[in-house]
Amino acid sequence: MRKLEQIFANFIAYAEEQQLKIEGIAVADEKQVLLEHRFTPDLPRNIYSHTKSYMATAVGLAVSDGMLNLDDRLIDAFPEAVPDHPDEGLEKIRLKHLLTMSSGFGHPYLMGADRRAGVGACDYVTYMMSQKVVEEPGSRFEYSSADSILAGRMVEQAVGMNLGEYLYRRIFSVLDQGWPIWENDYQGHPVGCGGLYLPLKEMMKLGQLYLSGGKWKGEQLLDSVWVREASTKKIDTDKEATKDPWRCGYGYQFWMSPYPDSYRADGAYGQISTVLPKQRLVVGIQCPETGDFEQVKMALHKELLLPLTAG
Repeated sequence: MRKLEQIFANFIAYAEEQQLKIEGIAVADEKQVLLEHRFTPDLPRNIYSHTKSYMATAVGLAVSDGMLNLDDRLIDAFPEAVPDHPDEGLEKIRLKHLLTMSSGFGHPYLMGADRRAGVGACDYVTYMMSQKVVEEPGSRFEYSSADSILAGRMVEQAVGMNLGEYLYRRIFSVLDQGWPIWENDYQGHPVGCGGLYLPLKEMMKLGQLYLSGGKWKGEQLLDSVWVREASTKKIDTDKEATKDPWRCGYGYQFWMSPYPDSYRADGAYGQISTVLPKQRLVVGIQCPETGDFEQVKMALHKELLLPLTAG
């Protein structure tokens, strides 16, 4: 614990010296927050694509309950949305391809700016069913919010319940997270790609749940098999093309991280929960939309996460 406290204190000092744009940072084990430092008041904020990992947890619940299968086809979930002359690749898209950002649509559809501009209004499922499938599903990673939205809608279709209500009953309420604000689409469906609002310590509870193998206060909320599957590499993410140390693979809506057995839920601008299984720790950070997050990321990597995982 003393080593952890020293590394954490060193990072805080470095962040203050470099005037890094950070709102808050915390370290927890599976039971409690061990260390926290606030640079700004602690308020709920948009956690952006960190939301995707919460959506994937809903998939895991439905799979464990036998209501969904990773090999389920997209078109079978929404036959009414399939156009009269669909792209021939559409029938090949399965839930597992959506979870690994390898649907084959080959383009980052329905990202935040597009949703704000009304792209896909007023039915995201019908809109995506009309797009061309330009690559073999499962063959290449292409980060796209549409894949997450479609996966979330497949959960709703399978369980017969709004995604927010489903996660509230099974996760949010049990983790004492309340009923979070969540971006909805035109039809009232929570978007599985982003827009969930949580303060730092609430956001990182998902990482704590995964760290404990799906248990929370002794109760098995999530199948440990799903935890292992979701948090292990399923597809490459073109690390060499970007020289980014954090682009080292993707699981089921979780990014792999360059530390032993580690992975993370990762939202735009720095809304991140990194799970370090070997150290039995979760490191959570939230950052503002302004500032240079690349600078924050490299500081987090070099000044905190590497020292924590060394040796």
